[in-house]
Amino acid sequence: MAWALMALASVVGVIVLLGLGVWQVQRLSWKTDLIERVEARVAAPAVPAPAAAEWAAISPEADEYRRVALAGAYEFQDEVLVKAVTGQGSGFWVMTPLVTPEGWAVWINRGFVPDDRREASARARPEGQQQVSGLLRLTQPGGAFLRDNDPAGGRWYSRDVEALSQHFGLTDHAPYFIDADRGPAAQALPIGGLTVVSFRNNHLSYALTWFAMAAGLAAGAFYVLSRDRSQD
Repeated sequence: MAWALMALASVVGVIVLLGLGVWQVQRLSWKTDLIERVEARVAAPAVPAPAAAEWAAISPEADEYRRVALAGAYEFQDEVLVKAVTGQGSGFWVMTPLVTPEGWAVWINRGFVPDDRREASARARPEGQQQVSGLLRLTQPGGAFLRDNDPAGGRWYSRDVEALSQHFGLTDHAPYFIDADRGPAAQALPIGGLTVVSFRNNHLSYALTWFAMAAGLAAGAFYVLSRDRSQD
């Protein structure tokens, strides 16, 4: 009886481990496809940024990191700094609403400024109609750096489009923001084009681990059960 129960438990364990391995293989296929699609979007020519009629159809799978372009005028009186850590060091993203000729607004991440260059006079503030291109990013609600956004205190830790728009009274705004491309002057502030497009992809190693555990359990169970049977 004990031998049969041990055999059954071993078979169930092997099946579970194999199932986990197969699931990771499926996840690997999904992640590989996602990476390929995102890389294709980043490298593609810019398309018009989604207008109001298209907002409801925006999805992470189809639109995140899509290269887009639009025209409009910046509203610098509503500009905010959002805490950031980049390859340039610690500092802030410069988030500025841009109002299109049609009247709707979209938040633009104009780029990065270091901690010691946060004053408005240190960065460009182009007036009038501007052409902006960059990567479409979905809103980042709540906060970051283990801190919640504090609109009343002027402390922002994530690029929360809804919270930013509500704080400044922007009622007709896009549900996304745009990470602007770097301008022609490479070192001019703010520094655009710093979006890191990177996805962790450990599914192959996870799958191999589960398969190895299944093989180890099967081999160990076979050895123990064979020894026990021979001693009966």
